Amino acid sequence: MNSPVRIMLADDHTIVRQGLARLLEEQPDLKVIGEATNGRDAVDKAKQLKPDVVILDIAMPRLNGIEAAKRIRKHLPETKILILSMYSHEHYIHELFETGISGYLLKESSGRDIIKAIHAAMKNETFLSPSISKVLMDAYRSPRKSSPRTERYKQLSNREREVFQLIAEGHSTRVIAEMLYISMSTVKSHRAKIMEKLDIDSPVKLVHFAIQLGLVDPDL
Repeated sequence: MNSPVRIMLADDHTIVRQGLARLLEEQPDLKVIGEATNGRDAVDKAKQLKPDVVILDIAMPRLNGIEAAKRIRKHLPETKILILSMYSHEHYIHELFETGISGYLLKESSGRDIIKAIHAAMKNETFLSPSISKVLMDAYRSPRKSSPRTERYKQLSNREREVFQLIAEGHSTRVIAEMLYISMSTVKSHRAKIMEKLDIDSPVKLVHFAIQLGLVDPDL
């Protein structure tokens, strides 16, 4: 008998994570070997556990699922990544597939679809929720320009994106410096560059923009 597919789940909502774990553990060929509650933890645990498949939410604290996916792909190119999100973030879909994810599903997907997506990933196939496929087809048929600010966000460096999210989550300069092992003056420098690149002039607007992008959960 083949070894079961080893899966790691990363979602900051306990109910979602536990429900998904229960669903997957009912399958004889699937095994949940780890869980993470934020993006940074997801990267660290993935490097430690080396799962076959990682299922990531996008709007996770400390490091969002997009940046987490990039880091996991860099360190574990053989690990398959599935995105499970509340929303069809059109402006991220292309970036995520360029990163090399194996599927994008909405949380409204059936358990059967999630299991299918895992099996497809293990065969090096891609699985999309029907609504995600529609978004991609619509974008292909009639490409729409991203908003200027969304385009600006794409110009942020990986470190700037990391700092941007932590600022949007309400962490102080000192706490961000401690989290990232950098000086407070470096954080302030990143903050100034982020505000300039995004053409944002207040922390409140920065938080609002992060929520619009789907990177920060407004309920946090």
